[in-house]
Amino acid sequence: MEIQRIGVIGAGQMGTGIAQVAAQAGLEVRLMDVDLKLAQAACQRVDNALTSQVKKGKLEDAARKTIVARMTAVGRFEDLAEVDLIVEAAIEDVAVKCNIFRQAEAVTRPEAILASNTSSIPITKLAAATSRPDRVIGLHFMNPPPLMRLVEIIRGLQTSDATAEMVRAVTERMGKVIVSATDMPGFIVNRMLIPFLNEACFALQEGLGTPEDIDMGAKLGLNHPMGPLELADLIGLDTVLYIGEVLHREFGDTKYRPPTILRNHVAAGWLGRKTGRGFYKYPR
Repeated sequence: MEIQRIGVIGAGQMGTGIAQVAAQAGLEVRLMDVDLKLAQAACQRVDNALTSQVKKGKLEDAARKTIVARMTAVGRFEDLAEVDLIVEAAIEDVAVKCNIFRQAEAVTRPEAILASNTSSIPITKLAAATSRPDRVIGLHFMNPPPLMRLVEIIRGLQTSDATAEMVRAVTERMGKVIVSATDMPGFIVNRMLIPFLNEACFALQEGLGTPEDIDMGAKLGLNHPMGPLELADLIGLDTVLYIGEVLHREFGDTKYRPPTILRNHVAAGWLGRKTGRGFYKYPR
């Protein structure tokens, strides 16, 4: 089976970006959210982003129209019945993701693949919640998907060779660079990233420097394109906290323990760019 139709579940930043990348690769995309208006708004954001590229001379308007035409906003699982691949991009909550997979497998064809964009939850655990564990896989895009080239592909214990081959092929079609990660919490990227973000939070908490100082140190001293606190705000502080809690619980290593300042920001609802305030303030 060649994957031609993709259903993306979750119209947040990640889901919207994945849908855009898939549509740009020539795939038919159905972007689903339980709130249809959110899915429609996400499709409009993609159109706006592509329109900006047209104005800058980076994209022909005819190409923009073609890409946008490949995307359809939907609000029911039943609307995903004909897709070849589901990519769920919901919050980092194992119960939520398992529930999504159960509903998705109830309406899709038996051969359809179920992929999770999870950044920390074991794929084996998600696969065990379905009746087709051999067709479940991890497909972890980096944020934001239209700009970041890397994708982690994670096989659960049950994932078949055929499933892995088909997902690798469609990911390469999207123009991504693939790394294969063992099914362990955090996989490759977040296993390295979370301790770094945590240490930046501890430095801020202890008064080692301002957010601007800490981020500038990383950018000019470590040659990073973005500082750790800026990056945490982009990812979402709630997501950073959740991943840190998973790693701390699963490995029992204190290097993964979330700092109090991170917990307090999340408790205050200061989640980063998506709420207009995190370690920095952002215009809404």
